[in-house]
Amino acid sequence: MQTTLKHLKPSEKAKIIKLAGQGALRRRLCDMGLTPGTDILVRKMAPLGDPIEITIRGYELSLRKAEADLVIVEK
Repeated sequence: MQTTLKHLKPSEKAKIIKLAGQGALRRRLCDMGLTPGTDILVRKMAPLGDPIEITIRGYELSLRKAEADLVIVEK
């Protein structure tokens, strides 16, 4: 089932399918290691949902909701 990273709950795992968006923001996400085929784990969410902390490639990364909404994943 495909969804965006923004809609996952803590402790859920998924695989990145593709990145939406264009230009500098898309490049920034790729530079942080968010590339298609990479497995991720949602670690925590702030009380209001922003930011989202994930584990990817052995390190923790925090993303804003707007950025997480650009990452299409498959559970």
